[in-house]
Amino acid sequence: MTFNFHDQVVLITGAAGGLGYACAQAFGAAGAKLVITDISKEPLDKAVEELEQAGAEVLGLINDVSDSADVSAMMSAIVARFGRLDIAVNNAGTATPLQEFHEVGEAEFDRVMAVNLKGVWLCMQAEIRQMLEQGGGRIVNMASATSRNTYPNASPYVTSKFAVAGLTRTVAVEYADRDIRINAICPGNVATPLVVSLVDDLSVLATKHAIKRLGTPEEVANGVMFLASDLSSFSTGSLLEVDGGWNAI
Repeated sequence: MTFNFHDQVVLITGAAGGLGYACAQAFGAAGAKLVITDISKEPLDKAVEELEQAGAEVLGLINDVSDSADVSAMMSAIVARFGRLDIAVNNAGTATPLQEFHEVGEAEFDRVMAVNLKGVWLCMQAEIRQMLEQGGGRIVNMASATSRNTYPNASPYVTSKFAVAGLTRTVAVEYADRDIRINAICPGNVATPLVVSLVDDLSVLATKHAIKRLGTPEEVANGVMFLASDLSSFSTGSLLEVDGGWNAI
C-alpha cells in the first residue's frame, strides 16, 4: 500500500530523530510539504538537509513545545509559509531515567509533564484554531503502549502518556462534527535514541511484545500515516496500538 499526501502540509514536532524523523521521511516520500520542529538546532538542520535531498519541501523550526510563545510563533511561521495546516503529528517527547517512584525529583516530573502533556495540549490548541479557520484537518498524537499499560520505574512517562490518551479522546469528541479528526498512536518498544539512552538491555524490551522483537520506526510511521489519511475517515478518538501485541498479553 502506498499513501498519497501530495501538497498537503504536515507538521511533525520532535522530528530531528527517532519516530518523528521516520514520520517525516514517510510523509515526504508521499508528497507532503513538511514542517519539522525540534528543540536542538544541529540535528534539526541535519534532518532538514536530508529530507530536502530526498526531494521533500521542508520548513525546519526550532521549537520548545512546552512554551506557549514558541508554539504560537511556530503556527504563525507555518501559515506564513504555506497558508494552511492539513495534518499535525504531535510527537515531541522526553522521559526520565528508570528509577523508583519515591526517587523521582520534582523537576524531572515537571519536565516530562511539560513536554509530553502540556506540549501536546499547547500544540493541539494552536492546530485546532488554524483548522477551524480553514475548515478541517487531522491530528495524530504520539501516545504509547504505556497509555494502556504499566512500566515499573517509569512513572512520570507512563502518567504523561495515560494523560495524552485521555486528552486525545476527549478533544476528538469536541471537534468530531467540524471535520477535525484527532487520534493517537500507541507504539510499543522501538530502538529510538531516547529509548537507547534510557535502557541498558534492549532485549528485555523485546520480551514485552507477543511478537518478541522490537518495533521499527517505519512501522510506527505507517500507523501514523494511516490515521492521517482518508483510509481512517471514520476514526476519531481512537488509540491505534502498534505494539507487537504488548497490550494483548
